[in-house]
Amino acid sequence: MNPVNDDAASQLLLRGPTLRDGRQVDVLLRAGVIAAVRPAGELTASVETVDLAGHLLLPAPAEPHTHLDKVYSADVVANPAGDLDSAVTAWLSYRPSMTASEIMPRALKAVRAYVRNGATAIRTHVDVGMDLGLRALAAVLEVRAIVARECDLQIVAFISNPVAGRAGDRSRALLREAIAAGADVVGGCPARDSDPAECIDACLTAAGEYGVPVDLHVDEMLDPEPCTLSLLAGAVAATGFPYGVVASHCVSLGMMPPDRAGEIAKRVAAAGIVVTCLPPTNLYLQGREHRSASPRGLTAVRILRDAGVTVAAGADSLQDPFNPLGRADPLDTAALLVLAGHDAPETAYASVSTQARRALGLTTVDVAPGEPAELLAVRARSVRQAIAESTPDRVVIHKGQVVAHTSVVRHGREHDTTPVTP
Repeated sequence: MNPVNDDAASQLLLRGPTLRDGRQVDVLLRAGVIAAVRPAGELTASVETVDLAGHLLLPAPAEPHTHLDKVYSADVVANPAGDLDSAVTAWLSYRPSMTASEIMPRALKAVRAYVRNGATAIRTHVDVGMDLGLRALAAVLEVRAIVARECDLQIVAFISNPVAGRAGDRSRALLREAIAAGADVVGGCPARDSDPAECIDACLTAAGEYGVPVDLHVDEMLDPEPCTLSLLAGAVAATGFPYGVVASHCVSLGMMPPDRAGEIAKRVAAAGIVVTCLPPTNLYLQGREHRSASPRGLTAVRILRDAGVTVAAGADSLQDPFNPLGRADPLDTAALLVLAGHDAPETAYASVSTQARRALGLTTVDVAPGEPAELLAVRARSVRQAIAESTPDRVVIHKGQVVAHTSVVRHGREHDTTPVTP
């Protein structure tokens, strides 16, 4: 036995979880870090202990792309056509009437759902525009303060078009106001601007002034032109932008011939850009004009990975006009990567955990001494089973502390092999 008794208040002992390699272990957490991993039964401690027998212990997932100002609005903002343009039109019509007091409880509910399902880091895009100013941002900043001990919440100032030219003067000024007010990341949608290249340059310039990353909505359409991913790769390479760049969506890359997609992917890799794939929402929105053999609406995941690009995955929208469904569960996103992206379960889980944390500029996690104690314990024997069954029976650990614990009580004949008599 290895006794542990120093600084008990900052320690937590995880008793008996199974690791992905099949080992059953005890894991000691101290001051937000994994202090020890030993075979089950070898650690004793006069500290708080959590029994995780029957649970698989994993690096915690992260949600790299959501929209907390829009969540749970599907019943009040209709999108009967179900496509992206109709969703944008419906949302832009609705959002001027939004108040911070309306947004805040919806956003808080969503964050708590993400945390309950295992996400200990979240990046949310929040609309900033002349028709609503910084009201949505103020609401999500309030949520960030409330959940500070539960998860890391990053806020992207998602500036509305126009951004380029004289018409974008006010938008560019408002973007800077949003960063000064507390937003962590610069966001925008260059493909929908009158001058995508100038929009990209404006976002990189504003981010560079404040020393913050950029996360842009890129090519959220099936049409390969204009290819703003190529423009973004060129701009980042030319400027040497040092603060981190994420290109979210990149749908049209998946519609290009492999040779062209591969050439662009190499430039993206050389520029150090992370691509975030968003299966739930893009599968819902894209390809509706194709009456048969509808495209899947995902980026070229395998081509990007082969080129050396980090590919993260997130859910994007959550029960809003862009996606009427969603449970704020990274395991659902991983399942869609398996089904629609043909990923192996382990690869899919890496995209919602390790690669998602890279997209957020966070330290990656392994279940090993010295690693950050950002962990998910789920009742399963393997990653495949965890994704396949997506049980809510989970324990979520952030900075070495349990921030969510959901237990499932099952009734019925699950383990009864006696035939049912008619």
